[in-house]
Amino acid sequence: MSHYKSNLRDIEFNLFEVFGAHELMGRDLYADVDAETARDILREVERMAREDLAESFADGDRNPPVFDPATNSVAMPEAFRKAYETLMAGEYWRLDVPPELGGTWAPRALWWSLAELVLGANPAAWIYACGPSFAHTLHHEGTAEQKEWAKLFADKKWGATMVLTEPDAGSDVGAGRTKAYLQPDGSWHLEGVKRFITSGEHDLTENIVHYVLARPVGVEGAGGAGTKGLSLFVVPKFHFDPATGELGERNGVYATNIEHKMGLKVSTTAELTFGEDRPAKGWLMGEKHEGIRQMFLIIEYARMMVGTKAIATLSTGYLNALEYAKQRVQGADMLTPSKDAPRVSIMKHPDVRRSLLMQKSYAEGLRALTTYTAVWQDRLRMAEAAGDAETAKEAQRVNDLLLPIVKGCGSERAYELLSSESLQIFGGSGFLQDYPLEQYVRDSKIDTLYEGTTAIQSLDFLFRKIVKDQGFALMKVAGEIQTFLTDAEGHEDLTQVRASIGKGLETVQGMLGVLGGYLGASQGEEPKALYKVGLHSRRLLLAVGDLMVSWLLARQAEVALKAIADGRDEPFYRGKVATAKFFAAEVLPRLVADKKIMEAATYTAMDLPEDEF
Repeated sequence: MSHYKSNLRDIEFNLFEVFGAHELMGRDLYADVDAETARDILREVERMAREDLAESFADGDRNPPVFDPATNSVAMPEAFRKAYETLMAGEYWRLDVPPELGGTWAPRALWWSLAELVLGANPAAWIYACGPSFAHTLHHEGTAEQKEWAKLFADKKWGATMVLTEPDAGSDVGAGRTKAYLQPDGSWHLEGVKRFITSGEHDLTENIVHYVLARPVGVEGAGGAGTKGLSLFVVPKFHFDPATGELGERNGVYATNIEHKMGLKVSTTAELTFGEDRPAKGWLMGEKHEGIRQMFLIIEYARMMVGTKAIATLSTGYLNALEYAKQRVQGADMLTPSKDAPRVSIMKHPDVRRSLLMQKSYAEGLRALTTYTAVWQDRLRMAEAAGDAETAKEAQRVNDLLLPIVKGCGSERAYELLSSESLQIFGGSGFLQDYPLEQYVRDSKIDTLYEGTTAIQSLDFLFRKIVKDQGFALMKVAGEIQTFLTDAEGHEDLTQVRASIGKGLETVQGMLGVLGGYLGASQGEEPKALYKVGLHSRRLLLAVGDLMVSWLLARQAEVALKAIADGRDEPFYRGKVATAKFFAAEVLPRLVADKKIMEAATYTAMDLPEDEF
């Protein structure tokens, strides 16, 4: 039996009933993917995920890839190889790349819905399959010759990596020391060591294309300190004939270690060494020294993927817990406590129901957040295609605002709930490998760490996506929330929910005022007030995430109530209404306490001497 339990009903509800993604389908950029085709694709990917991809999920954990240091190579487990080949043979990756790369444009909302299905069933398969998507960045940024390479990379389905981190430069990317030296033929030789490189070595594809940040040396107008001195280079594992794709000799980039990890073990995390015994030859992307900007085109994709992965795992974790709770008989109902009372399923116990509703509300609310973000990505793409620069700029700014919420809030809430709620439903059995929850917990922890930890996401959210943006994108989203709250046609059954969301919106605005006050003080007579901002930026990010989840659950409930009024009185729709009410009453009130904590911020943590910790 498959470990993976999808929620295709909720995915389609978001796409077609809440966000109206079908209105974009079958026309303009998306002329080749109409609503009926989209539904067919969703059903087939759901079947493949559940039946084919999920089969090797546990096996990849118990029998991880084997690294041979003598040959610097990795042998992948055969069961996982079969799953990966099944995924790539379906060629759904073509929905993420333009026609110039052999693809077919599909709405981003559909794309990330497909991603959820695969990431929930076997996340590493999706991660290894990102090569064609990364090639899209090269096609967008590269020279005319490199654009042809991108076509080859996609057609060959070669693997790809994003190579930033170094042993002494993790989140501080600007401290990277890998060097690049220009050669007479226009290529570059790279020297250095990179660490924590996802998919850095494997034998699933015949070649791997590394996109590497390095510091050019001795070139006018390039190099220098910090992130501005970094450039992005295309460094293949094997040299290749650009006309035919035929592989040549081995390039001088090797995996010199594969990390032994807590979870997600089938995904190889490599140390890569460049130029140790032979030149590691690479090419400057687009002949432009704009490495950070170019790399962030890939990073933004990766952050959306990480958030989607976390949410997908939370969803299947919840559905596994729900199934177990209905079957597990334990104890009597609280209202009939006698020792002779009939035993009931744990589904009847209050705390189990509280736990399940908390999981359901976050899983479905965060899924809606991912879809909402993808809708803005569609607006951006459509505006660019129409030459509407103003709308495109607006959509880009809102997407930039939402990504740290999807990644940061999505990963934190998913890990928190999987470990403290989903697994807990199983009792001691959840601690065993008989059920998938213990692997879900281990595999999901990385989501809070890579592509920027939650603390980094929160600082990026506050300083870049709000302060630097002068609150434009935030006010755009807040405006949509306010419009929903004051909708004269809103259902009266959600009056209290709307009031709670309104209070939550006011509270979050107050949090921003508090942090803004500390930020202002730090620019004047109290420089250390900046510490108070750093101490509470994470709290702000999660609060905004919770507010948006509550708003989106209420939007879903509004749609559900209309469906019920139209005669579609299904348990699914009634569950939507109950979930929105539960979250508004159970979670949103916590924001008031968070605001008070911010207001009472002290320097205790910063003033404490290290030897007193």
